[in-house]
Amino acid sequence: MRKLIVATLTLSTFTTLSAQIQTPKLSPLAKVEQKVGLTDIKIEYSRPKKNNREIFGELVPFNEVWRTGANENSKFTCSDAVIFGKDTLRAGTYALFTKPGENSWDIYFYVDATNWGTPNKWNEEKVALKLAAPVQKVSDVQENFLIAIDNISTNSADLYFGWDKTKVIVPFKVPTETKVYANIDRIMSGPTANDYFAAAEYYYKNNKDLSKALDWSTKAVEISGNDAFWMLRLKSLIEAEMGDYKKAIDTATKSKEAAEKSGNSNYVNLNKSSIEEWNKKVEATPKKKKKQ
Repeated sequence: MRKLIVATLTLSTFTTLSAQIQTPKLSPLAKVEQKVGLTDIKIEYSRPKKNNREIFGELVPFNEVWRTGANENSKFTCSDAVIFGKDTLRAGTYALFTKPGENSWDIYFYVDATNWGTPNKWNEEKVALKLAAPVQKVSDVQENFLIAIDNISTNSADLYFGWDKTKVIVPFKVPTETKVYANIDRIMSGPTANDYFAAAEYYYKNNKDLSKALDWSTKAVEISGNDAFWMLRLKSLIEAEMGDYKKAIDTATKSKEAAEKSGNSNYVNLNKSSIEEWNKKVEATPKKKKKQ
């Protein structure tokens, strides 16, 4: 029985140790994170080694879709729309496939990025963008496959592929000027409704100057309109905190109606509860006698 227990413990220990052993991948994972202007670009891919092999036309056949690396799909992520020549790639994450040729490559941005390698069934409808780029032959050998972002300016950069004595460069532009102009317009035109709302909410929750909080919440509502039930809700809470229950009830009623219209039952119930509470306080407040 003792031998059986020892054997079982030994096997269990070996299994646990085996599960913890990590070995390096022959094609290690690489991540490229690059800001171009105000746009974030991220590339995830694996880097196979040349290892004295003939690459393009042999290991990677010509005119066949290639996973563009090794192991799981290579992925290209952009935070904004990216412009390749006359074509625009929308912001998002894409599988990056290529079809190497002797003189040019086709580059595919494929919307399904969850596949391992090339899809079993290629779906042209999932191709968000297809590009063609010329092949450049170089004298120096690139040992490990490389994808990079190079030649970076505030408005543009190059998507670079290199392996063995082949490199392919795909220029692209990013909407830096558009984003800068939008930021300038936003700042110069003054705070937004959300800015006023955030400031008012902070002052209310942290027991700061309630008169300022009320002023900011009022401006937030004026900009957004009475459909912004969450902003009206905050304004009513500030009014109640300042003891003006009649105004708080009026504002909460508007918030409730807007929440009902929007289908937000949580805010409807919150406003109903507050209105009931504040009505009781109004009724309990002694009425001032009229002067004779």
